[in-house]
Amino acid sequence: MSPEKLTAFLMLTTLVSIVPGPAVIFVMSQAAWRGPRAGIAAGLGIQTANVAYFTLSGFGLAGLIAASGAAFTVIKLFGAAYLAWLGVTAFIQSFRKDASFAPPAMRRSLHGYRDALFVGLGNPKSILYFVALLPQFLDPSSPLPQQILVLGVIATGIDFATDVVYAFAGGALSRALNQPAVRRWTERGIGSLFMGLSAVTALYRRVA
Repeated sequence: MSPEKLTAFLMLTTLVSIVPGPAVIFVMSQAAWRGPRAGIAAGLGIQTANVAYFTLSGFGLAGLIAASGAAFTVIKLFGAAYLAWLGVTAFIQSFRKDASFAPPAMRRSLHGYRDALFVGLGNPKSILYFVALLPQFLDPSSPLPQQILVLGVIATGIDFATDVVYAFAGGALSRALNQPAVRRWTERGIGSLFMGLSAVTALYRRVA
């Protein structure tokens, strides 16, 4: 891989990671809902999904998924359904009698990781992003696994570092929401946000 391509990939990945997008919104909302540790765990979940798509893209499999209307629709509907389920869960929790109750930190972190992993795997934009981005930086005359490893480590490292920053920002918001009444409305707002993201995901279409 040429130094020019590597530098270009580094700059583009940094820019894309800094600009807030659906993944950043999800990480911040998890941190505000479940605490900063859950936000960091959500960042790990997002990166796990990204590594999976990086690998598929590097070997051309993501392109096959993107080209298959049925596979693409199944993935996006799975992601939309899971986001809707998270939204409904947040709404239900906002009506519990003991609004100050919170599960153990470890359980909240595990839930944050699981939810982010499923949301990441069910994000149709991730498939198209990796299909469009990764092949441009690969040299077909050189071994692909080594190139994929280098680009994957760079991208996930930068993206996760950004997720950690946003998780702490969301965690600061979480600590400011200790009043039960405020937390109830915050959870309802997060539930609405998740359901909005669900609708966006369900309506997402491939570019012909």
